[in-house]
Amino acid sequence: MIFLAEFGDKTQLAVAAMSSTKNLYGVYIGSSLVLIVTSALGVFAGRRWLSKMNPRRLHQFSGFFFILLAGLLLLKLF
Repeated sequence: MIFLAEFGDKTQLAVAAMSSTKNLYGVYIGSSLVLIVTSALGVFAGRRWLSKMNPRRLHQFSGFFFILLAGLLLLKLF
């Protein structure tokens, strides 16, 4: 799923380019470890911040933010 979500990302393109010129196994192990570490950092930071936030306020903020983005998109279309 992450592969599909990140398809076309500059990082993924760099890994594909490196795998054609560098050690294939080294690139695979390195890119896998980086993905694991960055995902773990996101999980730990998200859990820490979420424990200090009011979930209701977070939902309100995210809802307002997406409505704002939709409004800006509508203004840009017309």
